[in-house]
Amino acid sequence: MAILVLGGAGYIGSHTVYQLIDSGRDVVVVDNLATGHREAVHPKARFYQGDLHDRAFLDSIFQKEKIDGVIHFAAYSLVGESMTNPLKYYDNNLCGTKVLLESMVANGVDRIVFSSTAATYGEPKHVPILETDVTVPTNCYGETKLSMEKMFKWTAQAHGLRYVSLRYFNASGAHASGAIGEAHCPESHLIPLILQVPNGQREKIMIFGDDYPTTDGTCVRDYIHVTDLAQAHILALEYLNHGGQSDIFNLGNGVGFSVKEVIETARKVTGHPIPAEIAARRVGDPAQLIASSEKANSILGWKPEYNDLETIIATAWRWHHTHPNGFQV
Repeated sequence: MAILVLGGAGYIGSHTVYQLIDSGRDVVVVDNLATGHREAVHPKARFYQGDLHDRAFLDSIFQKEKIDGVIHFAAYSLVGESMTNPLKYYDNNLCGTKVLLESMVANGVDRIVFSSTAATYGEPKHVPILETDVTVPTNCYGETKLSMEKMFKWTAQAHGLRYVSLRYFNASGAHASGAIGEAHCPESHLIPLILQVPNGQREKIMIFGDDYPTTDGTCVRDYIHVTDLAQAHILALEYLNHGGQSDIFNLGNGVGFSVKEVIETARKVTGHPIPAEIAARRVGDPAQLIASSEKANSILGWKPEYNDLETIIATAWRWHHTHPNGFQV
C-alpha cells in the first residue's frame, strides 16, 4: 500500500516524501507544480502532475495506485497574497479540498493528515498557544485553512473519515543531505531572506518594528525544522493507522526567538556581518507566536530533533549557499 502526498513537490511536502521513503514506505506524489518543483521530488516516488480540482484525475490515481492514506500539503500559503486575492485562496484551498474529499469518499480512502497552520489562531491571547485556544484568523490564508479543518470534521462525521490536522509554526531549515530545501518565489520567510544577504542577493535585511513588548523589541517566533515537521506527519499517519481518532495538534519547539536573535545567529553561522535596518511595523504581525506541543509529544510521541536555532540555520545555509537560485540551475 502507498501513501499519497499531495503537494509533494513543495517545501514541506518534499521533505516529508524523503522521510517516508527513508522509512521504507511506498510513496505517490501529486503536484500541479504551480509553486512546487519537479526536481524536489524524491527519485523513488511515483510522480503525477495534476490538479485537485480535477475529479477524474484524482479518481484515476486512487484506482491505479493502492492508496493507504493521504497527506495533504496542496494549498496556497502566502498571507499577503491571500489578502489581495482572497478568491484565489478560496478556490484553490477549499474548492480543491472539496473535490479531493469527494474522491476519497468515493474510492474508500478514509485516512488523511492535513497540513494546517498557526494562522488559524490569529492574535494569540496568551503564549504558549494551546490547541483549545480560540481560532479567529486575521488573514484569508488562515481563514481558508480553518475552513478546511471544518470540512474534514463534517466529512468525517458523515462518511467515517479520520483525519489529523497539524497546526505548525515557522517551518525552517533544509534536508541534512543538502539535496532539497526552501525555494519560494517570491520568498517571504525570514531565514531565507536573511541568508540572501551573505549570498549577495540583497544588501541588507529589514526588521519590521523594534518596539514590540518583547525582550529586544522585535517579533518573536517559534521556528521548527522542516525535517521535524515531516516526521510529525508520518507519526500522525501511523496514529491513524493504529485506530487513532480525528484530532488537531500544534507543532513547534515551544521556544521563541526574536528577529534580532535570528539575524545574530545567521551572522555566526555564515561569518557574514549581515547589515540590518529598522523599518515600520507591518500590519497584523503579532508580537509573539509560540506553540505548546505537549499534546503532540504525549499522543503522537513527537519530539523535535533539530531544536536549536543554530542547527536550523546551518542546514538552511548549506542549501541556500549551494543553491542560490533554488532548483533553477
